[in-house]
Parts: sequence; C-alpha cells; structure tokens
Amino acid sequence: MPRQGLTSARVSAAAADLADEVGLSRLTVAAVARHFGVSDAALYVHVRSRDALIEQVAVRAAAAFADELALAVAGRAGHRALVGFADAWRAFAVARPGQYAATQLPLPPEVGTGSAGHLRLIELSYAMLRGYGLDEPALTDAMRFVRSTLHGFASLEAVDGFGHPRAVDASWHSILDAVHTTLSNWPTARQEQQ
Repeated sequence: MPRQGLTSARVSAAAADLADEVGLSRLTVAAVARHFGVSDAALYVHVRSRDALIEQVAVRAAAAFADELALAVAGRAGHRALVGFADAWRAFAVARPGQYAATQLPLPPEVGTGSAGHLRLIELSYAMLRGYGLDEPALTDAMRFVRSTLHGFASLEAVDGFGHPRAVDASWHSILDAVHTTLSNWPTARQEQQ
C-alpha cells in the first residue's frame, strides 16, 4: 500500500530537486527514498527503476524549461527573441543543473514523443529561429549551432569553467551578438551549391 501522501508527482518533484542538489548522475531511487524517509521498496510503488525516475525528471524538467523559454520569447522576434531565449536557457541550465542535464538526455521514443515539454522545446527553438527567415535544411543546421553554443557556454559556466578575469556576462553578450550576426547571414541552399 502506498505511503499516505506519497504520489508519483511528489516523487518526481523531489527527484528533480535532488538532481539539482547532488547531480543527475548521483540521483538514485535510494536517495529519493531517504529524502522521504521511506524504504526503497515503498518508492517502487511510484517508480519502477532508476531509468524510469530519470525519465520522469526529464519530462518534468522539459515542461518547466519550455515554460521559461516561452515567457522569454513571447512577443519578440529576431535579435530580441534570440537574447530572451538564450538568457532563459542559460538561467535554467545554471540554476537547475540536474534538471537541465535531464533535458539533454536521449529518451526512449515512447517517452520522448509523449512529453509535451520536449515537444514544446523543439517548437519554441524553431519558432525563435524562423524570425531569421531560415528554411530547411538551414533551419536545422542553425538550431544545432545555437543549441551547441548555448549548451557549451552554460555547461562551462555551471562548473566555473571560465577562469579569465573578463566578466562572464560581457562575453555572453558578445557571443549572442555574434550568434545574431551569424544567423542573419546564414548561407542559403543556393549559396551552398555554388
């Protein structure tokens, strides 16, 4: 019988918070059970395995991440949308490192396609880039460029990977200006064929 007050939603919320505290790689069913003061067996009523727990964190985190990105780009286009999107991305990745890491994991197709948050992340990313007038395949190439840039910067910042005395925010804004310039001048399919 499930412990009173212990639900799948509470378990996944606690797991998400714990992932931020200890790191996603150290998140276990046992750690979440200790958080609630219950046995591991009591938690298996709500989650079938560590992999399933990580998937729950990923789905929950993707929804929160998408909400923040949506607010950041609402009513914006071009450079303003890029900056809002990038700032929200960076803030989420640095403030919620375990949850952010979970959003970057490949998920089983049945989980990924059923995750509204993951689908919204994709839609928001491509919608932000459409302001630059890009069509496929350039749109996908540009998204990979933007995602790699934002992910790399945020991942380094989260581990204090910038040792130079220049202000990190100054570098961030310069990088976003460079990304905007690159997106504004992205090669078209016709230019690539020449």
